[in-house]
Amino acid sequence: MDLQGKRILLTGAAGGIGRELSRELAQRGARLCLVGRTDASMASLRHLIAANSMNCVVVQADITDAHARERMLQRMQAAFNGLDILINLAGLLDFQLFSDSDPAMIPRMLQINLQTPMQLTREVLPVLLGQGSGRIVNVGSMFGSIGYPGFATYSASKFALRGFSQALRRELAGSGVGVTYVSPRAVRTPFNPHAVHAMAAQGMMHMDEPAWVAEHIANAIEREKDEAYLGFPESFFARLNGLWPGLVDRSLQKVVPAVARFARGLT
Repeated sequence: MDLQGKRILLTGAAGGIGRELSRELAQRGARLCLVGRTDASMASLRHLIAANSMNCVVVQADITDAHARERMLQRMQAAFNGLDILINLAGLLDFQLFSDSDPAMIPRMLQINLQTPMQLTREVLPVLLGQGSGRIVNVGSMFGSIGYPGFATYSASKFALRGFSQALRRELAGSGVGVTYVSPRAVRTPFNPHAVHAMAAQGMMHMDEPAWVAEHIANAIEREKDEAYLGFPESFFARLNGLWPGLVDRSLQKVVPAVARFARGLT
């Protein structure tokens, strides 16, 4: 897929990965509708566009709201007369032991990480199927393949997003509409709380720069990949966990006490 001239709707555009991905896609000639939720995110996106002379429109919307999504798609239609690619990037993370977590975070995280991408995908599919081409891109996580302690609810939402992507891809086979699931490992952005950065600093996990992740997401879209797992050895362990989860169980048992200390702010 040549991204030159492609009309792309990107949620979560003001985040660490989102800003870099916006820049990367614009450099490849895409026309972008960038979605942010807050006044601050809108100001950030407008500054990004001005600084990089990008062919973009920005839309402020709470994508969990059906009416806001409808207005967002109408703005996309008015600006670019259609849509070729939807990138579901917006997400929410909570790093807590499940027993310590706020119960209100469970429905909130499932809503943002799973239900909203599913609803938005359903809303754009008639357009893509009608033109017989297009792509849905769901940005998940390595924790959508490896259930990691301290991220139980987040892992659940990303496991489900991966399953949705796989099922939808098979359902759409032969339609001209593809589905790409991208699985980054931890990324060095404010999306991850301080405790996660501290764990990485002590060698308990690897973190990638957002620009590197953005480049690989764009590459996965251009190559029309079904799945892209970013970062080694995590990509290997994701596959291993699918075959021999008991091996990963035993490996992760060693880190649970340290994870608990970080999650409870005791380090």
